[in-house]
Amino acid sequence: MDITPFIRRRRRVLNEIGSEGVAVLFAAPEQRRSNDTEFSFRQDSYFHYLTGFGEPQSVLLLDGATQKSILFCRDKDELGEIWNGFRYGPEAACEVFGFDEAYSNSEWLHHLSQAMLNKKSLYALWGLYPERDREVMGKWHAVQQSAGRRIQANTYAPDNLADLAAVLDPMRLIKDEYETALLKKAGEISALAHIRAMQKTRAGISELQIEAEILHEFMRHGARFPSYNSIIAGGKNACCLHYVDNKDILRDGDLLLIDAGAEYGLYAGDITRTFPVNGKFNAAQKEVYEIVLAANEAAIAAVKPNADWGDIHLIALKILVQGLIDCKLLRGTVDGNIESQAYQRFYMHGLGHWVGLDVHDVGKRWHNGKPLLLQPGMCSTVEPGLYIAAADDIPEAFRNIGIRIEDNVLVTADGCENYTVAAPKSVADIEAVMRG
Repeated sequence: MDITPFIRRRRRVLNEIGSEGVAVLFAAPEQRRSNDTEFSFRQDSYFHYLTGFGEPQSVLLLDGATQKSILFCRDKDELGEIWNGFRYGPEAACEVFGFDEAYSNSEWLHHLSQAMLNKKSLYALWGLYPERDREVMGKWHAVQQSAGRRIQANTYAPDNLADLAAVLDPMRLIKDEYETALLKKAGEISALAHIRAMQKTRAGISELQIEAEILHEFMRHGARFPSYNSIIAGGKNACCLHYVDNKDILRDGDLLLIDAGAEYGLYAGDITRTFPVNGKFNAAQKEVYEIVLAANEAAIAAVKPNADWGDIHLIALKILVQGLIDCKLLRGTVDGNIESQAYQRFYMHGLGHWVGLDVHDVGKRWHNGKPLLLQPGMCSTVEPGLYIAAADDIPEAFRNIGIRIEDNVLVTADGCENYTVAAPKSVADIEAVMRG
């Protein structure tokens, strides 16, 4: 692993917090699964972003005065490694991951108390890990009291508890070359899994079997885990946005909506494709599908530097609403249905979200009351959809048609790159893959 990007990010944060700032952040806690077993460990995204260090029970301290990054981690333990695997220990971790110093994780509170002296601001990801917050706050109060007793020595403690996310989130919003390479690999693996799902789908098998095929393809290409719980939604289940039971039998004549992405190097893929269980769209399915596909493609075409995401959303929305009017599922004008929000019966979510270390990645769409315009290095999903649940006023041909088409795009200097385009999405391409 190239540690250069992690060192560069730590230096940038140190510059941001300045000589009178100190920052502390924590590795993710291990999570109990049952009795004495744990879920597979997944490092905290913020911690990984600054360290690349994958072990639990670790702490990073950034001291603005000395401009040092200091790691606290588990000690080497021969017996522990026999039972639970390799650990670096402070000395090797310091060398391999490019920290200025590293110590046993039993020492972090002592070092934090020293680093807080004569600092104005203490930065942390407040609220992320409440138990850790309590430890930090306890030490902060102790340092304040100690500094108060030594006021003649011109010693003081931080009086500003600052939000480290306010520093890190804008950084994470713009991906560097190291990150975009991992995102593209996650997208590539995700696309291969969707192709496999299309090839394996047939009436009479379960949603769970298709999920197994997707996970097989992820792992076959080096992605141990999905980046979120996969949605394998046949028929009416596709009209539930976050259906993850994945337990029903696929039926001839139904559509199958799959929202699934691989996590590669901790970076998320996030693709949705919708296709017929029997390999052939019927007339109503095709009509609705083409509407969603047109919205997807028009939105992607509009992604470029300095574009307003709200404008892109409106481009897709107008196509969806016009399509619903053409299908006689809505009446009136496009603008009238948008103003009344009547369309939300069939399209109730936004056009997309940032994607990165988290599948719903950090970063805002607005800044200081104004829309945050797109910039090169930003990565977003584009995922319009239509969900037509069965109801008395819905023509039978359209009932239980749920369609979403989702791609991942990277904003480039002159437009965007759809790096999940390898997953087939035209009617002709999907039907050809399913035939073959």
